[in-house]
Amino acid sequence: MVGLLQAIPGPPSAGVPRSTPPSVAYSISLKNEAGILTYQNPKFLIMLTVHHLRRTGLSPVSFTLADGECMAVQGSSGSGKSLLLRALADLDPHEGEISLDGKSWDSIPATQWRRQVVYLPSEPGWWSNYVADHFPVWEEAIPWVEALDLPAAIRDRTLERLSTGERQRLALARALVLDPRVLLLDEPTSGLDNKSTYNVEQILKERLNRGTGLLWVTHDPAQARRVAQRCLFLENGHVHEEWL
Repeated sequence: MVGLLQAIPGPPSAGVPRSTPPSVAYSISLKNEAGILTYQNPKFLIMLTVHHLRRTGLSPVSFTLADGECMAVQGSSGSGKSLLLRALADLDPHEGEISLDGKSWDSIPATQWRRQVVYLPSEPGWWSNYVADHFPVWEEAIPWVEALDLPAAIRDRTLERLSTGERQRLALARALVLDPRVLLLDEPTSGLDNKSTYNVEQILKERLNRGTGLLWVTHDPAQARRVAQRCLFLENGHVHEEWL
């Protein structure tokens, strides 16, 4: 059974953030041998719309992401997964249409877009060696630091003293402080042990419950099934979606 997504008019729903346009509902069409069965679920509203997004090294991609939905992204190395996330975050030149909550990306200042659509690379960059420099208001970071099982004293450390896993979780805390509408996650648990991986997954599932949209690159099919409803596959220049 194959699922298709489309935006159709629909009423607003209780529990959906007001920043989400009330006129766009999340419609799911299920194809089977008997034909096409369609139903409308007004609980979920389209937050991110991508149409024919393309750039060097990336085949044209089109999809929608609903409010509070996680879509996994999979494909072999070099298939364009990271290029897709960077294009969505407006970090690299690209063509095509991207809109967030009904507003086109090119109508929103780049700095504002990147605070709402936050990219977390597999190897996060740090412009300073001091942890505190990356958190202007440390008090805002404390809940995330604690939730990610990082010591409060980490604020006074240098990054060179942190393990790969600590840096990875700290980068996630830095992204969560921004309270983005969409998180673009490039293998956010690749350097973590099982306990930390589980913890990160639970924290991000809670963000889904609060309406954050997630695009999650993972090489682990089991993880994709745990965290996502759909998967976007990039392979050999082709792109397709599947329900998980």
